[in-house]
Amino acid sequence: MDIADFTEDQLHRYARHIVMPEVGGEGQARLLDARVLIVGAGGLGAPLAMYLAAAGVGTLGIVDDDAVELSNLQRQVAHTTDRIGAPKTESAAATVRALNPEVAVIRRQERLDRHNALDIVAGYDLVCDGTDNFPTRYLLNDACYLAGKPLVSAAMTRFDGQLTTFRAHEGGGNPCYRCLFPEMPPEGLAPSCSEAGVFGAIAGVMGTLQTAEVLKELLGIGAGLAGTLLIYDALGAEFRRVTYGKDPDCALCGDRATIADLGGTGRRAETDGP
Repeated sequence: MDIADFTEDQLHRYARHIVMPEVGGEGQARLLDARVLIVGAGGLGAPLAMYLAAAGVGTLGIVDDDAVELSNLQRQVAHTTDRIGAPKTESAAATVRALNPEVAVIRRQERLDRHNALDIVAGYDLVCDGTDNFPTRYLLNDACYLAGKPLVSAAMTRFDGQLTTFRAHEGGGNPCYRCLFPEMPPEGLAPSCSEAGVFGAIAGVMGTLQTAEVLKELLGIGAGLAGTLLIYDALGAEFRRVTYGKDPDCALCGDRATIADLGGTGRRAETDGP
C-alpha cells in the first residue's frame, strides 16, 4: 500500500502520524499492511488492542479462551460491564471495531498450546505476549523463535511491571526469554495476579509501553529493547534498565540447544562435541 492509495478518511485519521518524519506516509502504509498477534486479551492485551487499532495496524489476531468477569474490569479496559460473560476475544474485537472499523480482527477463542502455537504465530509479522502465566510465556517464546518472529513481552504484578523484546531468531547475540529466565519458577513461588493483586493502572502503563515498542519494531525506528529489560516501579515512580545477553547454554537458542518439547522444561539433553 502507498500513501497515494489512502482514502480521504485515512489521511485524516492518521494525520498525526503522517506529519511525523519518523513515520510519514510510508510508515503508516507499513502499519496498515502489518499483521500483529496479541496473546491474551486481559490487562495487557486490552490497551494493546486499542492502541494498535488506533495506530492503524491492519490486522490484529487475538488469542484468549477466557470470558469477561466483573473482576477484570478494574484493569482490562477493552471490556465493559454489559459484556460480562462474553468471550474476551469477542469483547476486544467489538472495542476495536468501534475504534477503527478498518482493522481486521482474527479471533482465536482457544488456549495457546504446544499443538497450535507454531501454526498460530506463523501467520503474523510480530507477536505480543500479554499472558499471565509462566508456562504460556515459555511456550510463546519457543514458538516465536522457531517461527522466526519477533516477540514483544510485558508482565506485571502488584505495583511493578517489566518489558522487553526478543529477536533471538535473528542470531547476532540476541537473547531469548530462556536466556533471561533459564528455569521456570516452581509452582506457587510466583503468585498470580488473582493471588497477589495488581494495581489497575499498571496494566495501562505497561500495555501502552508495549504498544509503543511494537510500533517501533514494525516501523524500524528508535532503539529497541532486545537485550534490555525495562522495569517500572509505580510506588517509587521509577524506571530502570537491566541489560542481559544471550546464554550460550540456553536450552533453546544456545550453542548446543536441544528442546525436546515446545514450551517444556528447557533442560538441555547432554550432547557430545563442541
